[in-house]
Amino acid sequence: MRSTWRSLLVNSDQPTRVLIVDDQAMVRQGFGALLAAQPDIDVVGDASDGAAAIDATRRLTPDIVLMDVRMPVLDGLEATRRILRAPGNRHPRVVMLTTFDLDDYVYEALRAGASGFLLKDAPAADLVHAVRVVAAGEALLAPSITRTLITEFARRPVANRPHPDRLRALTPRETEVLKLIATGMSNTEIAETLVLAEQTVKTHVGRILTKLDLRDRAQAVVIAYETGLVQPGS
Repeated sequence: MRSTWRSLLVNSDQPTRVLIVDDQAMVRQGFGALLAAQPDIDVVGDASDGAAAIDATRRLTPDIVLMDVRMPVLDGLEATRRILRAPGNRHPRVVMLTTFDLDDYVYEALRAGASGFLLKDAPAADLVHAVRVVAAGEALLAPSITRTLITEFARRPVANRPHPDRLRALTPRETEVLKLIATGMSNTEIAETLVLAEQTVKTHVGRILTKLDLRDRAQAVVIAYETGLVQPGS
């Protein structure tokens, strides 16, 4: 079984280690300068293609990898798949960077284990927020693409479709929490909706990920739609 989400969270006493992967030097430099200026973020390196990203991840052990989708040598999708399937119990979280509308790369990135997506033209504050959100164990699905992404993903045929029986391991409350995760709610929003303590919600989320053998919340969103627990547009 994969490590639980809690074992992958960044130590709050240490800066979040970030690796930036993009084939454009200006993007790497710009993102690097912005993130390095934050006291709680440490930019440990960068890479210009997917193959270099795999090597850099092994050497630098980042907490977060900001991964461009389309690159020479090896694209971001395959690089993400290899990074997250590498031997060992500790893997970084990957945020895909994109400048284009939704396509097969983006859908496949979810299946590969990406923790979210960020548009390259998003405001600077969104980039910093993205790193912090993913480091805290949340999924990051940019508001401008979240609904369309999940809806279109759910409509596409999926090989080895998860069987709904997997969800029977969840308690009624955990099932309720999973449905709200699938709508894009944060732990705070779920706590307010269900009138629960936020720590209780975190416990439920951790149990959901463990029982369903999922890497993080982004994967939980996918399985909620794929199994029909949540319907597109609901």
